[in-house]
Amino acid sequence: METGALITIGLYFVLMLGIGVYAWRKSTSDVSGYMLGGRQLGPGVTALSAGASDMSGWLMMGLPGAMFLTGLSAAWIGVGLVVGAWLNYLIVAPRLRVYTEVANDAITIPDYLAERFADRAHLLRIISAVVIVVFYTLYTASGMVAGGKLFDSAFGLDYAWGLWITAGVVLAYTMFGGFLAVSLTDFVQGCIMFLALILVPIVAMMNVGGPAETAEIVRSVDPARFDLLAGTTAVGVVSALAWGLGYFGQPHIIVRFMAIRSVRDIPAARRIGMSWMIVSLVGALATGITGLAYATLNNLDVADPETIFILLSDLLFDPLITGFLLAAILAAIMSTISSQLLVSSSSLTEDVYRTFLRRSASQKELVLVGRLAVLAVALAGIGLAYDPDNNVLGLVANAWAGFGAAFGPLIILSLTWKRMTRNGALAGMITGAAVVLFWIFAPVLPSGAALTTVLYEMVPGFILSFLAIVAVSLMGKAPAGEVAATFDAVEAKLAEAKAPEAAAS
Repeated sequence: METGALITIGLYFVLMLGIGVYAWRKSTSDVSGYMLGGRQLGPGVTALSAGASDMSGWLMMGLPGAMFLTGLSAAWIGVGLVVGAWLNYLIVAPRLRVYTEVANDAITIPDYLAERFADRAHLLRIISAVVIVVFYTLYTASGMVAGGKLFDSAFGLDYAWGLWITAGVVLAYTMFGGFLAVSLTDFVQGCIMFLALILVPIVAMMNVGGPAETAEIVRSVDPARFDLLAGTTAVGVVSALAWGLGYFGQPHIIVRFMAIRSVRDIPAARRIGMSWMIVSLVGALATGITGLAYATLNNLDVADPETIFILLSDLLFDPLITGFLLAAILAAIMSTISSQLLVSSSSLTEDVYRTFLRRSASQKELVLVGRLAVLAVALAGIGLAYDPDNNVLGLVANAWAGFGAAFGPLIILSLTWKRMTRNGALAGMITGAAVVLFWIFAPVLPSGAALTTVLYEMVPGFILSFLAIVAVSLMGKAPAGEVAATFDAVEAKLAEAKAPEAAAS
């Protein structure tokens, strides 16, 4: 890779570190500022930070690679994600913003669950915090592996050096700048990803000759590439669409809703976030299909379809622009790592240290513990990532389903159903996680394969978790007293927030 690209990457890193310094000076004097930015995020930052932390390197590499290999049938996951994200903004965002503030200013998901159900035994807090820390440590390791491999493949740099560079920059701005640094860097990273996913497919298509020529070349390779149902089944389509169910249970995404400035800003955040998401997904799909046309026209051997974005960036652009485009991949990777580091740190600080070890800890002490927790999770992730072929990293491919099934129905029903009980919440969380693990690992099919080869584990996990919550809640006594009063207070505050919107419309 030429010097110009390295210069651009270097400038990108300097920008990320500069944002970290700004956030460190602005919002890290108390634990609410460090972990939620003082609940002062604007709608634009909320929307793009949620989107950027969600998509990761999958948007820049995985989805274009799938489109390159199979054509439009790869788009079903994107459809499911768009519907899921839209419903997340409609159902979860306003209620979670209000509930976490009313319920004793909860600043983590386990903290919210403990307050929502008045769980003085802390079972919900403990189990959910353990799930978050364990899965996000694995998730973080996966992102670091992606960063190391990017430096190796794009720059010829040793994998270990790439790993440490990626981890080091993310650790620096996350550890010192906290939630505000993570959200602001996510915003910038989201803008970079957005521009890159517009630029690459358009330039590639122009080099091929235009949309008509691109379509003609792709059809000459395989006419079925433009068939939405080619190579898939009804069960396959359901499995792809089910990815959208995962949104309701991803702590690193829904925590953004807790931090937005006001519930009245959520409609604007929804419009911005959904526009960003749709354009980015279409750009990723277009990168895969135009990449296939370009590679066919120029007789290029693409050994790994997931590198088509990197290949087009290298061949079609000036080195300085290539560096910007590669920074987009790094942005996708780093935005997710930083969000997961902070969510894990928040759980360790609020749900373990403050709850069980030092209830009287000062704000300054909690911020320090939060920074040390970021460092600890990052080092654990680096340790796991040092061997890129370590089998434990295979678990992260199913973590989306694990979080979605364990937390998705729990979050939705806890925000919308007053009759839900603490035992119902526990039953749903445990059932969702257990079903996903069984679906992934139990060799129950005649061939010895697991059920995940037939149907995506999110589908049974989400459904059975939902049913477990309802059944166990109905078997118990209806919540009363503090729990019922808090739910009613949230409903009243939501109605008050919606009143100006109704009047305006």
